[in-house]
Amino acid sequence: MGSVDEERSLLEAELDRAENSGLYTGDGSVDFNGNPVLKQNTGNWKACPFILGNECCERLAYYGIATNLVSYLTKKLHEGNASAARNVTTWQGTCYVTPLIGAVLADAYWGRYWTIAAFSTIYFIGMCTLTLSASIPALKPAECVGSICPSATPAQYVVFFFGLYLIALGTGGIKPCVSSFGADQFDDTDPKERVKKGSFFNWFYFSINIGALISSSLIVWIQDNAGWGLGFGIPAFFMGLAIGSFFSGTSLYRFQRPGGSPITRMCQVLVAAFHNRNLKVPEDSSLLYETGDNHSAIEGSRKLEHSEELKCLDKAAIVTDAETKSGDFSNPWRLCTVTQVEELKILIRMFPIWATGIVFSAVYAQMSTMFVEQGMMMDTKIGSFTIPPASLSSFDVISVIFWVPIYDKIIVPIARKFTRKERGFSELQRMGIGLFISVLCMSAAALVEIKRLQLAKELDLVDKQVAVPINILWQIPQYFLLGAAEVCTFIGQLEFFYDQSPDAMRSLCSALSLLTTSLGNYLSSFILTLVIYFTTKGGQIGWIPDNLNEGHLDYFFWLLAGLSFLNMLIYTLCAAKYKQKKAS
Repeated sequence: MGSVDEERSLLEAELDRAENSGLYTGDGSVDFNGNPVLKQNTGNWKACPFILGNECCERLAYYGIATNLVSYLTKKLHEGNASAARNVTTWQGTCYVTPLIGAVLADAYWGRYWTIAAFSTIYFIGMCTLTLSASIPALKPAECVGSICPSATPAQYVVFFFGLYLIALGTGGIKPCVSSFGADQFDDTDPKERVKKGSFFNWFYFSINIGALISSSLIVWIQDNAGWGLGFGIPAFFMGLAIGSFFSGTSLYRFQRPGGSPITRMCQVLVAAFHNRNLKVPEDSSLLYETGDNHSAIEGSRKLEHSEELKCLDKAAIVTDAETKSGDFSNPWRLCTVTQVEELKILIRMFPIWATGIVFSAVYAQMSTMFVEQGMMMDTKIGSFTIPPASLSSFDVISVIFWVPIYDKIIVPIARKFTRKERGFSELQRMGIGLFISVLCMSAAALVEIKRLQLAKELDLVDKQVAVPINILWQIPQYFLLGAAEVCTFIGQLEFFYDQSPDAMRSLCSALSLLTTSLGNYLSSFILTLVIYFTTKGGQIGWIPDNLNEGHLDYFFWLLAGLSFLNMLIYTLCAAKYKQKKAS
């Protein structure tokens, strides 16, 4: 028995020496078989093409369905406008809630790799089901005859929505895990690899928008002109490619072990702190409970250093006299490690930063709502060509594709010379810049609307629900600014919620950052409801009537600009007080 322990100690000492010499990663990552990984053979940029290819193809598949879904529901399933819009928003909302399921499974039980693999398969089955429902005559409603459009049968509805919600479930396992899994390929303890990790997030978001651009242009055209069976079949094919791309890089990947349920660990801290509520926290933090060796009690996590905030939670790590006498420290509902307590502290510290992202997402939601309605009341003709107002959202995608390489290759190196920071700007600074640009975006939209209303008044079009002869291309600056804000804020969020989250909660924190998109849409709807209610009191037309020429959409844009500015100020205060995570 002694020889086995001796052999194990020698092996651990050898691994520590190899880790210190830089041969192995220092962040606890392992290979597919669970062994420590050599840096030169795994991870880094050599593993990233497979992950970026997976994300590009998966996003192409997602937007290939989402972009034109309302058209399929109205034209092929013969739903009414209100019913179709409700089904689309419900499905999209579900797509941003299901990541919480995938995140908990990844962090607690399966790890990110197997979660992505399992949910990608579910996603692919959903895509194939959707393709079959649009291709097999028995599974799709008959075509309209004149003005008579037969409704879909219950069986046809069941098959279509079964496929659609399999996709929603599938994307829930992929969204919170892929960006984190890609970032796992770079060693947190290596300064050179940390710089590359910041660059990875830029190119990750770039690959998302390449997929979105192809879908919003080519795939939509195929669906409208070549048929829905082919239009759904191509995204299904690309989803198959996404799975193939992901599995192809398996031998090159670095893996982080799942650390058990993060929700359970948080509950344990709260219960233990409440149980010890009458005890006094020792002045010397070294007296708080922590494992004695170099490794954390939480699988796949480094130890976290003690912080001075939220000392009431430190009571969960107080070693009582009874525990000292018995020598039993094994009940996590009575005694937690400092690392476990710090996990909960980190989430609480991150909350204000997370909350400010909701207002930004409400601004971002205007791209598919009020920007489109504004464009519908402008001149959409360029010579003999008519531009659909919704298609101007392509300029947002083009803006992202333009700004990502500019930011990564030009802005970061220049900023690095002045700030002395590895990534040019910190994640918090980057997000703050994005929030400032969002104020400019809403201001640009308001100025365009002022000009449009002024022209409507001059041409006596106020009482007429017709487009005003101001070219729709005047909207390009607001879309371009929104794209620039996206590059700073959304990518900054990806970096922030990965770097600052506890090691064993990274998927969960990524899911929470995605949740701001869903909550931002709800906030936008809430603001719109309040605006309509208060501005139509006493029989007034209101800011946003059916005929926008009579209204004041510019006031709504100024309101959002003001809220964005206030949000930016609150964010600045929160960011200034934020304490960075310290891991051993």
